[in-house]
Amino acid sequence: MPLTMNREVFITCAVTGSGGTQDRSPHVPRSPKQIADSAIAAAKAGAAVAHCHVRDPESGAPSRDLTYYREVTDRIRDADVDVVLNLTAGMGGDIIFGSAEKPFPTAAGTDMIGASERVAHIAECLPEICTLDCGTMNFAEADYVMTNTPGMLTAMGGMMTKLGVKPEIEAFDTGHLWYAKQLVADGVLDSPALVQLCMGVPWGAPDDLNTFMAMVNNVPDDWTFSGFGLGRHQMAYVAASVLAGGNVRVGLEDNLWLDKGVLATNEQLVDRAVTIIENMGARVIGPEAVRQKLGLTKRARAT
Repeated sequence: MPLTMNREVFITCAVTGSGGTQDRSPHVPRSPKQIADSAIAAAKAGAAVAHCHVRDPESGAPSRDLTYYREVTDRIRDADVDVVLNLTAGMGGDIIFGSAEKPFPTAAGTDMIGASERVAHIAECLPEICTLDCGTMNFAEADYVMTNTPGMLTAMGGMMTKLGVKPEIEAFDTGHLWYAKQLVADGVLDSPALVQLCMGVPWGAPDDLNTFMAMVNNVPDDWTFSGFGLGRHQMAYVAASVLAGGNVRVGLEDNLWLDKGVLATNEQLVDRAVTIIENMGARVIGPEAVRQKLGLTKRARAT
């Protein structure tokens, strides 16, 4: 199919993630204040959406602590810059099996909880967007399985829809898009939906352009999508996603480097993405335009 370039592009900054990157760069934020400050700086650089995980402030390990989410949310909402708040709901679906000969009991690090607990911080903080990882897959890091069964996705998706929080469907392979369309057909998710195409995450969709276009071609025409690639291909996917009609995601969750040997900050990655988009002849849009495009409602800080 012919490409239709997107001329009105929004940037999502994935601020910190849940991978083991906390000791690989001093710029990866750990505490709620650091995460919020980095999200605010990214917004000032041009990001319309801030996608946030939380970490233990001391160890940097990924966390599901609701008080950390509340602090991050409040700090961002109190900031002197506007940004659409996007919280992860991907935590709590990790299974680390035992050996190949004795997979059970599961190993240390397994974190498998119920649907209500997985979205408890979403119900508490009510961000405008939250992620819904729309499938199960092997992950290279820590040799674990990201587990999202059809029943779990139906339950979580239904809760998000009822809360009035827009799910951002994270698709790590084509089958995840297939099931996302089924969730819409079943009335669990509203249409048009929002999708993030996640490229190059072992062992999901590889980050080659043929696979990327297969993913793009499986997104319904009236849905909105963004795309990203890991590591050194992050900026290449800024251009590729815009050219394919989508929006973009950058940030330290997916890439630690600005240039070879130069560690990045979130705002530097956003600034570079802005330059690429504008040099392509497109315009970077802000958070209010994103709200209008996606039908989002900005919420004030809880009192």
